Order: sequence, then structure tokens, then C-alpha cells
Amino acid sequence: GKQGGTADSEENRPLWQKCRKGFLFPKYVKKEKKIMIITLKDGSTKEYSAPMTVLEIAKDISEGLARATTAGEMDGEVVDLRHRVDRDCSLSILTASDPEGLAAYRHTTSHILAQAVKRLYPQAKLAIGPSIADGFYYDIDIEGGFTPEDLEKLEGEMKKIVKENLEITRFTKPREEAIALMKERQEPYKVELIEDLPEGAEISFYQQGEFIDLCAGPHLMSTKPVKAFKLTSLAGAYWRGDEHNKMLTRIYGTAFPKKAELDEYLTMMEEAKKRDHRKLGKELGLFMMHEAGPGFPFFLPKGMILKNTLLDYWHELHERNGYQEISTPIILNRSLWETSGHWDHYKNNMYTTVIDEQDYAIKPMNCPGGVLVYQSEPRSYRDLPLRMGELGLVHRHEKSGQLHGLMRVRCFTQDDAHIFMTPEQIKDEIKGVVKLIDQVYSLFGFEYHVELSTRPEDSMGSDEDWELATDALRGALDDLGLSYAVNEGDGAFYGPKIDFHLQDSIGRTWQCGTIQLDFQLPLRFGLEYTGADGEKHRPIMIHRVAFGSIERFIGILIEHFAGAFPTWLAPVQVKVLPISEKFLDYGEKVLAELKKAGIRAELDVRSEKIGYKIREAQSLKIPYMLVVGAKEEEQSLVAVRSRFKGDEGQSSLAGFTEAIQKEIASKEIKKVEIEEK
Repeated sequence: GKQGGTADSEENRPLWQKCRKGFLFPKYVKKEKKIMIITLKDGSTKEYSAPMTVLEIAKDISEGLARATTAGEMDGEVVDLRHRVDRDCSLSILTASDPEGLAAYRHTTSHILAQAVKRLYPQAKLAIGPSIADGFYYDIDIEGGFTPEDLEKLEGEMKKIVKENLEITRFTKPREEAIALMKERQEPYKVELIEDLPEGAEISFYQQGEFIDLCAGPHLMSTKPVKAFKLTSLAGAYWRGDEHNKMLTRIYGTAFPKKAELDEYLTMMEEAKKRDHRKLGKELGLFMMHEAGPGFPFFLPKGMILKNTLLDYWHELHERNGYQEISTPIILNRSLWETSGHWDHYKNNMYTTVIDEQDYAIKPMNCPGGVLVYQSEPRSYRDLPLRMGELGLVHRHEKSGQLHGLMRVRCFTQDDAHIFMTPEQIKDEIKGVVKLIDQVYSLFGFEYHVELSTRPEDSMGSDEDWELATDALRGALDDLGLSYAVNEGDGAFYGPKIDFHLQDSIGRTWQCGTIQLDFQLPLRFGLEYTGADGEKHRPIMIHRVAFGSIERFIGILIEHFAGAFPTWLAPVQVKVLPISEKFLDYGEKVLAELKKAGIRAELDVRSEKIGYKIREAQSLKIPYMLVVGAKEEEQSLVAVRSRFKGDEGQSSLAGFTEAIQKEIASKEIKKVEIEEK
């Protein structure tokens, strides 16, 4: 109290009390710990008072989850198991059952492959080795390339690396040290990759045993979990996809967490080889490729029947749904493509030419031509929606290494349609297109899933237009009750889109149908219509395809049906097989009646035994065979054999004709009830 304060004031407390309270030494005061809240995939939360790695959080949830986890997803970004979580966030613990988790598993397998390559072939130079949709690959520069026998050796070495249970660690280096490390290890492709990274970028490496690779990750914690893998094929690949660069050897492989899954995949791949459309296309006489025009398919007579039958269905479907058909030129001048935006955004994929000293382009898309047709006369709101369909031949420059039968070509027929409409009509038109595409895929027995693709980095148009367009597509899908995934940043440069990924009979997926909503082309071309108010308004445009590329869709159908097309689609629906030359006249009479009824039929006039004729007709996947001999001729009958039931017994020609006409008209896909030999 003598110092002027009360006896219990802070100033009069003894020094030891002040220390205890932290007045003189505040760092000794116990501070309240900050709580970090982690929101998990199921909506539950975990609280931590210190940073935790993804793996540590997985262990805290359950030891089983920690053993299965391959990566994490933090606030939508895939991260490594070693990643330190130090703030509130949403976190998904990924396993191989998640696409991103399986990708991390396979990415680790690609590093095991690269380590095996360096052990067995130290002179090899490594390029890149990412995970891909159905596995992984690694591009390697090695004199003389690899052989299938080399793949077996590499698989054996990979198994040794897995058995060694090598810990996988991550470290980073500044740019100059990173370059020096890769130069020391004599990896010129890695040096080039580092030199191309932006200033200030984090340069990370992963190490397992003696092997070090430049990599952003993510990866597993060790090599031990990688058990079920297979190196599947070899291919050539230009460094960085540039045909002016060196050709490297690409080793493809796949990996699964369970051997049963790998076996199932390999069985599917074997089935896919049998169904390869290039092989069947040749055997069934459907199409050919020629060195005179790489990437430009030749359709043979039977292939043209198949193609035209598909196009007949297309015409019937679109007429029923209120479309008008148009046809626009293949070559149009540069000015048009500049206005459309293709010259700036798509020029590398376009073929160009010069006419009368002016630049022209062979069309890669039909849409600008459709816009010119809309512009050709004044339009009123009463004309809308205006649905215009076009089977347009388009050309796109594809690199030679990417060409693949009918699946990846340089010219194809696109079953385009362009719909011009008012803002109020958007949702109903999108629904109508979705229903039309569903009708097409259901006809062929395809299941499918839907993706909504949003604005890419290289795009044109205002934020408001993109938001309105994206919301319109999302709203239509929601109204139809369709489940869909959002594919961020994968829209067209002029608008968002809905993509349809169909699944074939052996489980593979193909992207075919698409719906793109476009505010930009109507703006760039100054399209107008007169509204009910007498004023000028700008229409909105839908681009859509159902088949996609007719050629590619035929390739998919060949593989989906293994060449055994439904009767309505089969190039030859009936083969007439006389038992001997004595019955050729009756065979000719049967053939004439079938053709008169509109049935695609052929007569086998060869002097071969009937068993041989039947086997050959079966190998050509012909739906029906009509065997004719003495008994059939006497009673005006035919002996029916089918691809579906085998021997179906005798029938009157009229009865058979009526039955097959009904099957063709209904476009029925009949089930095979006998085991194929």
C-alpha cells in the first residue's frame, strides 16, 4: 500500500506471483489451443489442435481406411498422403475405389515400371509416365525400342521392387538444384520439363530406393501395396506429342488393387481384341483404310448399306421431331471462320487452302454454315424454335499417331443439328434433345451417363452469358431427373455442354452425343428475330449431335455387337443356301421374293457342301440362312437357320417373310439363345 496501490493490486504482488501469472514472462502462460475443423465426405467433422497429414487423419478415422487410402482430396484438390492439413477444410480420404485414388495407385505403378527400366536398361532415358483412364504408360527413349519379351522381363523386375517394400518419399529443390540433379542422373527430358516450369513453381521429386523421378504426385507411401499389374502393349509416341520431335517408345500397362479386378479387365481386353472394328471391318467387307489417304476411310458396298441404314433412321427420327434438313458447303472463306472464332481458337485443327488469292478453310464443323442459313431470310418469333439438321462432312487435322480405324479419323460425317430459339424456349428444347438422344441409345441397347462441362480457360463471352447458359443446361437435367457429373473447364470455347458417354456390351465407355448451348455465335454473326413486341431480339443457339461422328458410331456398333448386327441393320439379312446346283432355280425364286419384300438377301451359288456354306454364313454374322433342297422346292418351303436359335425348322416362304419384316420394322435386338462356336 505504501507505493500507492491497494494491497492486492498487480503492482504490489510479489515477483513470484507476477511470474506465475505471466505478467513478466508472458511466453510461459498456457495459451488456448487453436482448433482445426475437418469436414469429411459423409458430412461428419473431426477436430485437431495441430497440423495433421492426410495419412494421419485416415489413421485417426480407422486403421483399415489408412491401409486402403491412396490419396486425399482437400477442398476439391487431389493431394498426397504426405500433405499437411493445417486449416479448416473439407477432406475426402480416397481409396482405389475412387477414380482419383485409383489414378494415384496407377501413377505409383508407372514409377515402379520406370525403376525397373532403369535397373535393366541403365542407358534408357525417361520422359513422362502418367496414369490414364484405364491404366498408365511411360514414354522412354531407348535405342532399338522394346519387344514383347522385354515386357515380361520388366514385369519380373517390377515384382521384385514391390517385394522390396521400398519407402516412397517426397522432396523439393530450387530450380537450379533440380536441373543439376537431373543432369547428374543423365535425364535430358526431365531437364527440359524443369526448364519449362514457370518461375517460382515448386519442383518436387519422389524417391523409392535408388530411383528418383521428377513428379508432382500423388503417390502411395511404399511400393508394397502394388500387387496386381500387367504391362499390356507397346506403341510409338512423339516427345510432347510433336511429330517434329523424337519418336519414343511408350509402354502401356494397367494396375488394380485386387488380382480378380485385373483378371476381369484382361478378359475384357481379350474380348475387345476379338471385337476390334478394324479386324471385323475387313472380315465383313465394311470399310478399308489406304496409305493414299491416312485417316480418310473408304466405305465398301456392305459398309455403305450399314451407313445408309443408319442415315435412313436418322432422317426418320428427325422428321418425326420437327427438324428441317439442310446441307452447307465444305469449303468457306477465312472471313467466316474469323467471325465464328474458329480461326483464332481452332486453326491448328483445320485444313486450309487458297482460292483466287484468298484464304479458305475446309470446314471442321457445320455450325457457321447453319448460321448463314438462319441469316438468309428474316425470322420472327413465330418461326422459333427453328430446328435444322445437317449430315455434314467435316475435316479435322489429327496427328498420324492418334489415328485409329474409324474411331479417330481426319474426315467424318457429323450428324449435326442447330436449334435457334428464344430464351424462354431453352429448357424445353434441351429436354427435347436429351429425350431424342436417349431414344437413339436405347434403340441400340446402350447404357450411358451424362456430364455437364463448364467454361474452359480459352473461351469467349461474358460471365453473365456463361452463367445463364450453364444454369439452363443444369436446370434441364434436374427437371428430367437425370444424374450427372460436373466436368469443370471442359466446355466448348463458345459455351457449356452436356456430353453423353455410352457404355458398350463389354463395359467400355465412349463419348458420342453432345448438347452445347451457345450465346456467342448469334452475337458474333448479329443474328436477329422479330419478337411479339415488334422489336429485334437475338436468338440463342443449341449445337447438338446424337451419333456424333457417323463413322465413329459405326466403329462403336461393330465392337458393341461384335459384327453381329440386329437384323434391321445387317448389310445382308438373309442368305439363301441351295443344297446343290440342282436347286439354284428355286433359290433364285426365293431370292426374288425376298428382295420384292424389301429384304436384303443374297444367294450362294457356289458348288460347295451345305455345311461349309452354313459355317461361312455364320462367320459373316448373317442373321438368317434359308436352306433349300428337294423337299423345300416340292412344298414351297424354306428350312430356316438363324444366328439366334440355330435350326428353326421349316416354314413357308410367306410366313418367314412376314416374320422378318416385323422384326426389321420394330428394330428388335433379338437375344442369342444358342452358344456361339
